Amino acid sequence: MKVFELHKRNAPHTQRTALRYHGETITYADLEHNVEQYARYFIKMGLKPGDRAAIALPNCPGFIYTYLGITRAGGIVVPLNLLQAPRELAFMLQDSGSRFLIVNPEIGQHMGRLPLRGLTVVLLDDKCRQEIADSPQVSFPDVTDFSTCTFLYTSGTTGQPKAAMLTHANLIANVKAMEDVSGFTSEDNFLAVLPMFHSFGWATSVLFPLYLGGAITILDSFKPKEILQVLVDEGVTIFCGVPSMFSLLLKSRRQVVFPKLRFAFSGGDSISGENLVEFEKKFNTPIVEGYGLSEASPIVCLNPIQGTRKIRSVGVPLPGVEAKVIDDEGREMPFGEIGELIARGPNIMQGYFNREEETLSALQGGWLHTGDLAYQDQDGFFFIVGRKKELIINAGFNVYPREVELALEEHPGVAEAAVIGVPHPLKGQVIKAFVIPDEGHNPDKQELFYFLKDRLAGYKLPEAFVFTSELPRGASGKILKRLLQ
Repeated sequence: MKVFELHKRNAPHTQRTALRYHGETITYADLEHNVEQYARYFIKMGLKPGDRAAIALPNCPGFIYTYLGITRAGGIVVPLNLLQAPRELAFMLQDSGSRFLIVNPEIGQHMGRLPLRGLTVVLLDDKCRQEIADSPQVSFPDVTDFSTCTFLYTSGTTGQPKAAMLTHANLIANVKAMEDVSGFTSEDNFLAVLPMFHSFGWATSVLFPLYLGGAITILDSFKPKEILQVLVDEGVTIFCGVPSMFSLLLKSRRQVVFPKLRFAFSGGDSISGENLVEFEKKFNTPIVEGYGLSEASPIVCLNPIQGTRKIRSVGVPLPGVEAKVIDDEGREMPFGEIGELIARGPNIMQGYFNREEETLSALQGGWLHTGDLAYQDQDGFFFIVGRKKELIINAGFNVYPREVELALEEHPGVAEAAVIGVPHPLKGQVIKAFVIPDEGHNPDKQELFYFLKDRLAGYKLPEAFVFTSELPRGASGKILKRLLQ
């Protein structure tokens, strides 16, 4: 099965609601029709099998039509993180070799600074939609289950992001495994408020409900008051979010009851045990925690939906997925002992695009080395305790310290920088930068903040700067970040 065929499982129920958006109802028949029209249009525009096409769109039905239409035409989707700075987006477009860029008028205005030479820009305005509707019949190319479906960019430890290559089979395997453990059905209504460019949001709030034949209620962005109202009025049964969303909802003074909400899923970072318990008590809705990463399509582990859940645990591996904890020599650790979490299964990526060395390092013997530190208890539940790669997760978004450090060190007044994550009650972690000024320079916090603002996404910007004459180091000269903490 291919990703663009997910909704076809519901052929007998073509009039069932697929999407809800700003009061508009879109049936599965409408969805199928729109996906085919978009696919014809992209073929008419010259998209060939294997061509990369970048999507820079907010949450909307058009994102879904575009994604599925590109893959139906044999293309590879490159979802762009709309929070990235122009320089980061330009790198991804160039690195992926994208031939197409799909934007709406509003986003298109903000992308004028990007080097778009050689790119076919598709502006999804009224004129373009009419052209899509008028697209002629074409022959669709053969697409196999093991054709590459998408490039998902992940932040790089060396300052450059890299594209995880996922096939249709990778994504479908993850969706099927979620069905096996969830018990969810076509009667469920999923709230899609997480960004669709985010692997967790796309898999759990779009692909999964399409596979089930359920409904998707789409929101453009996260606004606590709007979310509360939608959860009450729209009959949402499944809500997928990141910990900061649940924290914000808890701050609401409204005493509301969600009449149909059955489960909430939390991913992207660990939710505090206090917030989890408080949310379940206040809203009478269980939160299910899991663990995943883009390289795994993305879910590796999930707490049991029907059965015992463990607070602060990311649960057990999905059906068909294996996971274990190893030491630096590759030996499996005993229960309760901390090591690196590795995983393998049909959901694991094919590798990083044009990154042979990083691929060989990440995929060893068929096992994905996640770089995350964890332990497993005697019941088989996994617990994440740290990040071997020094990953910082700010409001559900991944930030690698080295990426921020390299950007800081581009400033003429900075000799060296070290970046860490510090706990934050709402965002999980925020970024703190330690800076050694270059000789003869005296940069201030505001100057560095605005310098970085043109180079990094907003969620990668430090919230605190500390100026110092030296940094703690080990015998080899490596900065000891544990002392900075």
